[in-house]
Amino acid sequence: MARAALIEPFMLFGIPVEFVLFALILLGVALFHHHVLPIALAGLAAITVYKLYFTGFKQEAGLAGLGLHLSHEFSLLANLFLLLMGFALLARHFEESAIPDEMPALLPGGWRGGVMLLAIIFVLSSFLDNIAGAIIGGTVARHVFGGKVHIGYLAAIVAASNAGGAGSVVGDTTTTMMWVSGVSPLSVLEAYVAAVVALLIFAVPASLQQQRHSPIVTHAPRGLTIDWARVFIVAAMLVVALMVNIVTNLYFPELLGRVPVLGLSVWIVLFAAIPLRQPDWKVLPEAFKGTIFLLALVTAASMMPVEKLPAASWQTTLGLGFVSAVFDNIPLTALALKQGGYDWGYLAFAVGFGGSMIWFGSSAGVALSNQYPEAKSVGLWLRHGWPVVVAYVIGFFVMLALIGWHPDPGP
Repeated sequence: MARAALIEPFMLFGIPVEFVLFALILLGVALFHHHVLPIALAGLAAITVYKLYFTGFKQEAGLAGLGLHLSHEFSLLANLFLLLMGFALLARHFEESAIPDEMPALLPGGWRGGVMLLAIIFVLSSFLDNIAGAIIGGTVARHVFGGKVHIGYLAAIVAASNAGGAGSVVGDTTTTMMWVSGVSPLSVLEAYVAAVVALLIFAVPASLQQQRHSPIVTHAPRGLTIDWARVFIVAAMLVVALMVNIVTNLYFPELLGRVPVLGLSVWIVLFAAIPLRQPDWKVLPEAFKGTIFLLALVTAASMMPVEKLPAASWQTTLGLGFVSAVFDNIPLTALALKQGGYDWGYLAFAVGFGGSMIWFGSSAGVALSNQYPEAKSVGLWLRHGWPVVVAYVIGFFVMLALIGWHPDPGP
C-alpha cells in the first residue's frame, strides 16, 4: 500500500515550497506576457514533480496520489476546457451573424454607448455563464469601436461579466457551488448591492478611456443582412447551457463532480447545428493555447497545501477578492463553504468580481484575452484597468455600510 500523503510541507522562509513555486509562475506570467503558456506549463510540471517526490498529494503519495487528485479535478477542468473552446466558436457564429454590426444603431453615441454596452454585458452574465457574457461583449466591442478596443475597456468588459454573475447562482461557477452546497440564492443575490455600485464606478472612466482611444461607431453599415441561422445557433447554445445548469443543480447535483455536463451541452448543440452553419474551426488553435494556460494555472492552484482559510470575517472576505486575482477562486470557495461562518453575498462578490483585477484572474478574462492577445499584460491591465480595483473596494464597503455583515454558520 502506498504511504499516506500526510507529510508536512517543506518551508522556505516560513512559506511552503508549493506557494513559492506558484508565486514564481505568477511572476513569470507578469514579466514575460508573450510566453505565458510555456511558463504556466513549466511551473505546473515543477509543482507536480515536487509533490511526487517530496510531499505527496492530499489523498495519496506518488503517481497514485496524482491520479486521484486529477480524477477529483477532472469535471472542473473538462468543463472549463469545453466551455472556453465552445464559446470561442459561439463568438464566431455571433460575429458572422451580423448582429454586432447592427449594434451602433442600438447604442447611444459617445462614452454613453460604452457604458450601455457594459450594462448589457452585466445583465447577460446574470443568467448566462460569465465566460459567454465576456466573449459576446468583446465581439460587440470589436465592431462598435472599429476594431480598436482599449485595454482599460477590456478590463471593464471582464469586470462587467464577473459583476453580473456575482449575485446569480447560474452566473458564475463559484455561486453555483454555493447553491449546490445549500446556500440560499437570496443570500447570493445580496452580492448585487456591491456589484451594481462597482459597475457604476468603473463603467464611466473605462468608457471615457475607450472614447479617447477609438470613439464608438455612430452608424451601422448599410445593406446588412442578419444571418438568422447563426443567431438561432447562438441562442440555442446559451439557452441549452442555462437550462442544463439549472436542471442539473436542482435535480442531479451528484453529476456535477463527475461529468462536465455544462460543457458537453454546448458541444452537443454545436455539432447538432452543423447542417445549418459550419463553425469556424480556425479560431480553435488560439483558443486552445489560452485554455491550456488557464487549466495549467487552475491545476497548479489545486495542488497548493491550503487546508483552511483565516477565520471568517468581512476583513478576510475583502482579502479573498485580491487573492482571487492571482489564485483560482474555485478552491477558495470550496474551503470557505467547508469552513462556514461567511456572509455568502460578500463572498460571492469578492471571489467573483475580484478576479477581474488581473487578466488571468478569471476564466472570463482568459477567454477575452484569447480574442485580444494584447490584453495579456499584467502591467498594462493594472495601469489602465485601475477603475476595476477602485470599484471593488468601494463596492465592498458600500455593501458593508448598507446591509451590514450577517454571517451564516454554514451552508
